This record gives sequence, structure tokens and C-alpha cells, in this order.
Amino acid sequence: MIATAESKPDLAKFEIREEIGHGGMATVYLARDKRLGRDVALKIIHRHLRENVEVAARFASEARAVAKLKHPNIVEVYDVSDEAEPERYLVVELVRGTTLRALIAQNERLPAEIAAIAGVEIAAALDHAHQFGVIHRDVKPENVLVALQPAGAPDVRASNPDDPLIKITDFGIAKLLDAQGVTSTGQVLGSPAHMAPEQIEGGDVNARSDVFGLGVLLYEAMVGRLPFDGKNPAQVLRRVLDGAFTPADKARPSVGQRFGAIVGKALAHEPAQRYASAEEVGRALREELTRLGFVDLRGELRAFLADPKAYQAAYEPRVVERLVKLATEARARKDIPESAAYLNRALALRPDDASILAQVSSLSRAERLRRNVRSAALAIGGSAVVAAVAFGFSRMEKRPAVVEKPLVPSAKGPASQPSAAAEAAASGEPETAEEKPRVVPRKPPLRAVGGSSALRAVPSASASPSMARVRIAVDGPANTIVRVDGADLADWFGTQEIAVGTHVFDFIPPNAECCEAGDRQTVEIRPPNGPDDLQKVRGRIAFRDAVVEFRGPPGSRASCAELGDFPVPSHQTFEMTSAARRGSCTLIPPPGSGLPVKPFDVTLSPGRVSSVPPGS
Repeated sequence: MIATAESKPDLAKFEIREEIGHGGMATVYLARDKRLGRDVALKIIHRHLRENVEVAARFASEARAVAKLKHPNIVEVYDVSDEAEPERYLVVELVRGTTLRALIAQNERLPAEIAAIAGVEIAAALDHAHQFGVIHRDVKPENVLVALQPAGAPDVRASNPDDPLIKITDFGIAKLLDAQGVTSTGQVLGSPAHMAPEQIEGGDVNARSDVFGLGVLLYEAMVGRLPFDGKNPAQVLRRVLDGAFTPADKARPSVGQRFGAIVGKALAHEPAQRYASAEEVGRALREELTRLGFVDLRGELRAFLADPKAYQAAYEPRVVERLVKLATEARARKDIPESAAYLNRALALRPDDASILAQVSSLSRAERLRRNVRSAALAIGGSAVVAAVAFGFSRMEKRPAVVEKPLVPSAKGPASQPSAAAEAAASGEPETAEEKPRVVPRKPPLRAVGGSSALRAVPSASASPSMARVRIAVDGPANTIVRVDGADLADWFGTQEIAVGTHVFDFIPPNAECCEAGDRQTVEIRPPNGPDDLQKVRGRIAFRDAVVEFRGPPGSRASCAELGDFPVPSHQTFEMTSAARRGSCTLIPPPGSGLPVKPFDVTLSPGRVSSVPPGS
């Protein structure tokens, strides 16, 4: 924006060319230093503030604090106005380019690795400042400058590849730890959504407070929205103090669990639970970047800034290939959780890739088998007993398998047919990868008695087995299908009576759209300790995320109370813990558009995409 001739300050040492920025404290101009013949950024305090003694002192404090800092990722302070001059100003290094805020807005969000690279640079700058006792207190994308090559200008960065592209600025509200600070009045200085809880409450503000601000910045850059948001500053402050936010990798699965964990630790509500220093944040980010094959960090950043679309086109296959390789290596080490984390991120980046889906499915089966074996071993207990069970199985291999046909009430009729796996086992056919036959010792089948849902044993000719009272619970949809030893339970609510022994419980979602695959548990039903002994079996089925497509004029926002605030148009993902979630929203049109505010309701359903508001 070009300032008018009348509004330009008249300074003897500088030629004011144009206004390049405007904040709550000062206006920033592109200026020419007449004595040194170089372009600089001139930060001139607003006229209505310059007579305020406290604000003037704070402005001078910025110059003294930042003048101590000499770091490639910090905007350098060159000079400050004399007290006798009519204007109060600061002369700082000119960074030609944009802000991280504008970069995020132009791309909706940044690739996680690019955001992490920016985070490494910012962390280095903050750590340097902290060593000099300077706390920034307002770490946010607006205060991070990104150097860009001017159109038509020679690319000097190509010959200076180590020149930093990220510089943090505006230490204007920083406080020297060894000074009697001008912020001792208890004022809340900074941006509420980026402030640490202790800063809001007027507590001890230190390096960990800037770590929190860096966590907010990383979250916003990777996810595309703030972790703490609201309709007004008071609501934002309350959410920061509550400390509740959706983890970055849940809000945006393509971020990945490992980056999500780094951001989550930086955002810990209690300072003691955060990284102890900005240097630790940078080290954690750099280690994960190296693991993912990102070594030339500034080269990566230059390539992204030169052509974001071309970079992202090559970025996805490269990252997916690396994630799959890391997942394979983790699985070879039998580290199933780490392998799953890498595959989940690969699948989020490429959801329709059949080869990744196959690996996820295979890993899921391997994990279920591992979990079942572990559950069975724990239920049996003791190495001597485990050895006896192994001996029992070795004996069974020497005689024909006996597979019982459970007579369990089913939605299809009074008794279910045996599963395909059971019939395969009885016929001697090999087991399949999807469902393995269960070879079990002979025991009485289960059946319904007197029209009740209780399960009782049919006495055998040799003995009458003991029974146990079992209550089945499911964390997940109410219409979950529960199978015991391959047969559906028509009504699994309430208390069942099941024969003592080992049983396989399958928890199956009502459909694949709403939910993830459910648990399979091998459970040892023990002899009851008394008539009132009640054993519990709990299964879990996770709901899939819901997706909402917010529609409307570009530049609008959807304010949805407890759901949060979101840019329009956009797609947002919500973690679901129930079969439905409802919210009331308001579509706020772009400023100056003249369009009316439009209220609407939104219903979130697991696994489904909802488009709102209707008719937009």
C-alpha cells in the first residue's frame, strides 16, 4: 500500500518510499538510509501512542533487547530514534517477501515437513533470544517473515544457499528477564490464541511460554486452523486455559502421529510438561525430518517457495514411499504401533492406494493375532500352565480335529450355522488369512433356555460343565454385532451364562461406513467364585471421523460454537465418539461484501461428508 504524500513522516536521515505494514503499535515503511545508501524497514510508533510514557518505554525496550541479538533467523535492529527527534522509530533489516501468515493463507496449510522446517528455523531464533534473557511473548505467523525472490531480480540465494529464508521479528512486547519490565502492570500483551496459559493468567513467563507459542504456530501451519479458537478473545482465552484441543494428527491425519506428538508436547497445558527449551523442539523436528529423508532443509524450503504446486505434486509420492519403507522396517522389528503410525499417515496422504490398504489390513490382522495370543497367555497364566497347553495342542495335532457347532441364538434364527472357517477345519482344509478355524477341546455347545437370552450348557454324557455369568459391553455403536465362537448373539445386552473355558469374542461394526474394524478377543472364562460373581468382556469399535464441507463465498467464516471456527470454503475433519454430533453455526460473510449473516445447523455422522449450509 502506498502512503499518501501528506501522511508520510518527514525524517532527515531517511527517504520514506511506501508503507509496507501496519500494526497496533507502529506503522512500517520501506525507506532509504540516505547516509549508508541502503534500503531499510522503518518502524514508526503511532502518533496517538508516542505521548504515552509506558508505551514509549516499551518501544525503546524493543530496541535495547533486540539489539543484543545477532542471529541469522532474527531481523536485525540497525538504529533507534533519539529522544529529541519528533518521531519515535526503529530502523531494522528489510526482508523482502511475505509473512508466514500469508503463506499459510495462500496454501490453506503447509505440508507438515515444510511447516516443521520453518519450525526448526524459528526454534533456533527463539533459543538464541532466550540465551540473552529475551522472551518474545508473541510468537505467531504474522511475526515470522519469509524471504522471497522479487520478480525479475537475480537469484542471489542460489549462490548463497545457506542464507536463511525465515526470520522472526517484532520483539516489541518482549521482556528482559533481568529488567524491571514495563509489562508489570499485568496487561495481557500478545495474541490470545497464541498465548500460553501462564501468560494469560499473569504468571511466570519464560522460555517454555515461547515453546507454547511455537506449538500453536506449528499446529496452525500443519492443520490449517488454530488449536484454540472462538468467536471472541474471551472465548479463545477460556479455551487456552481449559487446555483442550484436538491433536494435530487427529485434526489432520496427513500430519502424522510423530509430528502430532511433537506439537502436542509443545502445547502441554503445564509448562513442566512441555519441552524445556526451543532448542529441544527444533531437535525433535529435525530428527523426524531426517528420519523422513529431509536433510537439506533450506533447499527444501527454497523449492517449496519457488513453486508450491509443483513441490506438492512431487512431495506426496516421495513422502508416501518413505513412510511405507519406515513402516516395513518397523514391522520387521515387530514394532507394530510404529509401523501402524507410518502406514496411517501414508494412507491419509493417499487414501485410495490399494497396496497401502493391503498392508494396513495385513498389519491389523497381525496385531489382532498378537493381541489374542497375549490375552490368552495372560488368561492362562504361568509358564507351567502354558507348557501344558502347548503339550495339549501337540497332542491334538495327532488326532482328528473336533470342531463344535455352537447353538447360539442369532438374528437369523434359533441357531446359527457354523462359520466357514469352522467347516474348513472339520473337513481338514487349510485355514484362510481372514478367518482361522478354531480347534477347541470338546465341550457342551451353548443354547438359549426358556426363550431367555441367557446362555446355558447342554449336558454331555460324560459331565456337566460349570457355568459363569458374563456381562458384555461395547465401546462403540449400540447395534454392534457380537459373536462368540463364530456365532452371532441375537441379544448380547444384559447378562449371559457361558461355559467355563476359552472363547473367541468378535465385535463387528454394523457397517463399514461408520466404523473401523472391531476387536477380536480370546477370553478365558474362569470358574465363578460364587453365585454373585460377574465377569465382564468389553469390546471396542472406533467410529470413523466425520467430514464437513463448509460452503459459501470465499473469505467467509463458519463460527460453530463448541465445534470451532473454520474458513469457508473448506473441508474439516471431526473425531467422533458417538453415532451423531450436532452443532449450531453461523456463516459470517467476507467483510464489506454486504451479504447477510446466515445461521445453520450441522449434524456430524461418522464416516460421512456433510455439506453445509444447505442451499449455499
